[in-house]
Amino acid sequence: MNKWGKWLAAASLAGITFTCSAGNMATAAPKPVTVLLDDVSLIFTEAAPQINHDITFVPFRAIAEPLGVEIEWDQSTKTITATQKVEGESKTVVLHLGKPTAEVNGQPAKLVAAPFTSNNRTLIPLNFFSTQFGAKVGWNGATRTVSIVSPVRQMHLRGFYAISSYAERERIQDMNSVAFGWIRVDQNGELTTSGKDFYWPPAAGSDTPEAIVSNTASQGKTPYLMVYGSDGNLELTKLLSDETLRSRSIEKIVSLAAEKGFQGVMLDFEGLGFKLNAAEQQKLLNDYARLLAEQLSPQGIKLSLAVPPPNSNYKGYDYRTLADLADDLVIMAYEYHPIGTVKHTPQPNAKVDAALTALLKAGVPAQKLLLGVDLNSETPASIDDKLGLAKRYHLKGAAFWRIGLYFYYGQEFLDAINRSAVKEE
Repeated sequence: MNKWGKWLAAASLAGITFTCSAGNMATAAPKPVTVLLDDVSLIFTEAAPQINHDITFVPFRAIAEPLGVEIEWDQSTKTITATQKVEGESKTVVLHLGKPTAEVNGQPAKLVAAPFTSNNRTLIPLNFFSTQFGAKVGWNGATRTVSIVSPVRQMHLRGFYAISSYAERERIQDMNSVAFGWIRVDQNGELTTSGKDFYWPPAAGSDTPEAIVSNTASQGKTPYLMVYGSDGNLELTKLLSDETLRSRSIEKIVSLAAEKGFQGVMLDFEGLGFKLNAAEQQKLLNDYARLLAEQLSPQGIKLSLAVPPPNSNYKGYDYRTLADLADDLVIMAYEYHPIGTVKHTPQPNAKVDAALTALLKAGVPAQKLLLGVDLNSETPASIDDKLGLAKRYHLKGAAFWRIGLYFYYGQEFLDAINRSAVKEE
């Protein structure tokens, strides 16, 4: 959450310095320093943050890499070269162990203290991240917590256009791609464009569905045809396992996408692996995605899949194989709360973080992942937490469910998003 105002009131950003009571120091050892990056804890497995002479030092690489800083270490000269684009301009910083002066784009820059090593890791003064890399840094002495808010970053942004999105169609301009949820799997395992919730919408005057798709493409955004399916009554399993239904659905998806001007297809197949054998369900989806990709690829149409997170109850998803078959995956890291939870209760950061780390450990490439964000859950104060995780792990980007839900907070919500992430150019 964006608590920068609160942190600023408690911090001295000239050097992030503070003092501790001598009485307290005598009676108990100080608690460890906690570091929050975009309001989500950073775990330090080797060198932990330290406080020396009232100055907070933090492991450079452990914080710099999540901020998108590229690092090179020269053992012979004991120097670190760090590069990053700051406000569109490339910046190169050279740090010297034991020396309180760095070089920034070739010019000397004074540090409040010299970098040093601990457990073979270089620690530097915390405020260096704010002065050189555009991060906002704060200190809460009561909780011994460092807060770092990462600077805005470009990333691929995708919007879902479904279920009453027309009123907010202007939000398409903020996206790199848009998934139009206008087709679904029915109770018989057949595809339909006239479902109860996911359906081909009627024209609104001259604004036909086809015109909206065409206008999206003309703006340089990639329009996806999103196909929704749920396995609540095993209708999705029926589609995936029946050869006739499978072939007929793939033919319909490919022809509809090509005919209507879509440049991508997104499968949003939900609920697999909850009732039936997970391995068997994974194979069914893998086979379907492979067959569909083989038909889409010759026509230059991309394939994406929206999938539940690995820490959900749905285990019928082979993430690594699906990532190999598709251009990208949208990880729907939400619905962690119990049914009945009031709207706009932010999804738990720890759960979302755990989902992403599990996927990366499983070998899914970060640049094939978009973090799904449920706008019905998040608030202007929490949206930067989720976008911060997408930045921390260098994901391809984020996908917003859905266009049509911005209205609740209005401009405040848009401003909060734009402070954290903007569409890539």
